[in-house]
This record gives sequence, structure tokens and C-alpha cells, in this order.
Amino acid sequence: MPQAKISFDEDQIRFINKYQELGFKDKSSLVRTAIEEYVKLLQKEELAQSANLYAEIYREDSELQELTNSALQDWPE
Repeated sequence: MPQAKISFDEDQIRFINKYQELGFKDKSSLVRTAIEEYVKLLQKEELAQSANLYAEIYREDSELQELTNSALQDWPE
């Protein structure tokens, strides 16, 4: 696995040094997991922003609303 040299402040180092208490086999796996979770969080935020944008477009587009409503008329309940 490729390696990278990075710097941490003292509080971050204290946290990373607790890797065993946190259930990780080593410091690297703790940092990798933290990065993976952060990426997931960013993806969720992007998805929410996208959904909000689509909702805004839908609210402002009466033709799209009419099209959706007409499609729903024949949809089984």
C-alpha cells in the first residue's frame, strides 16, 4: 500500500495513539477508516444538496408538476 507522510497536532496524535482502545489493529487502519467515513459524509451531503436542487426545480416548474401528476393518475395505488 502506498504511504504518505502527514502531520498531526498533539490532540490528534493522542487520539490516534488510542487506536487499540478504539478497536483498530494499528494507527493506519484508524486513519483510513476516518478518511473513508469522511468521504461517505461528503457523498451524503452532496446527495442531499442534489435532492434539494431537484426539489427546488420541481417546485418552480409547473409543466413538470403537471407531467408528474398526469403520470400518477394511471398509477395503481
